[in-house]
Amino acid sequence: MSIATALPDIAKSHSDTATGRLQWVGMEGIAVPLTLDNGTGQQQAVAAKASVYVSLDDATEKGIHMSRLHALLNQLTQKPCDKTEFDALLLKMVASQAGISHNAKFDLCFDYYMAKTSLLSNETGFQSYRIEIGGEIHRGNCAYRLKVTLPYSSTCPCSAALARQLLADAIDSQFDTANISKQDVLDWAQKSSIATPHSQRSYVYLDLSLGNNEWPSLASLILQIEDALGTPVQTMVKRQDEQEFARLNAENLMFCEDAARKIKTLLEQSSWVEDYWFKVEHQESLHAHNAVVTDRKFYNTHEVPTTL
Repeated sequence: MSIATALPDIAKSHSDTATGRLQWVGMEGIAVPLTLDNGTGQQQAVAAKASVYVSLDDATEKGIHMSRLHALLNQLTQKPCDKTEFDALLLKMVASQAGISHNAKFDLCFDYYMAKTSLLSNETGFQSYRIEIGGEIHRGNCAYRLKVTLPYSSTCPCSAALARQLLADAIDSQFDTANISKQDVLDWAQKSSIATPHSQRSYVYLDLSLGNNEWPSLASLILQIEDALGTPVQTMVKRQDEQEFARLNAENLMFCEDAARKIKTLLEQSSWVEDYWFKVEHQESLHAHNAVVTDRKFYNTHEVPTTL
């Protein structure tokens, strides 16, 4: 005859003289599939990595109930995620610890995909954006943080001016009469490449503090940023799209300071953003180093945001 025995609970039975409260205890790097609204009423599945934590406020308790946090995280896979679901998750995380925790937080990190139509040819491709969503509940009050990494194209105004000067000098050298045949200039222009402005793939890294405000869909936010910058990177293109892209870059010449001011203006007009930090980075083709700007809403703080 076998004797059934209960599984040991070392956290309850193991004695130790060390006690004390701990700010955050939890797990990191948990794989969890999520479903998000893509901004058009349709749903998008993403493969996220999650970290979850609760405070250990009962100084006499050995540890937290980690499996309960994991089980709650798994429940996010059952319905589309939005702020309402995240609020509920934070409240359940605290409740799951049966009184030993007062606070909870989570971090979700994933690549968000958007279908992008080409500029003229109506071809379609997909662009990915790195997203991080952080939520925290402290004594019943929820607050959120959103990080977004977004690529765009930038063409240097100084380089463009220098290229135009070289073009003007070349025309002056090629045509030595005051009256120039339009057809001769067109024929010459089709065959001559005098100078091209240098352009670079550039990035904006956003770190937004949202408080407990409602925020727009990720798709809507990304499109607002891309519209403000004017030259988002493209996906699938044909020759007419590439030419149009070159035209847009010529219309939107910008130093990194110009890009930063466009972003700053957009964020200052966004009432749902309580605080922000951002970095624009122009990965130069002229230099082996990058041109950058960082800025934040409030300067009277020594907090340094995590680099995205």
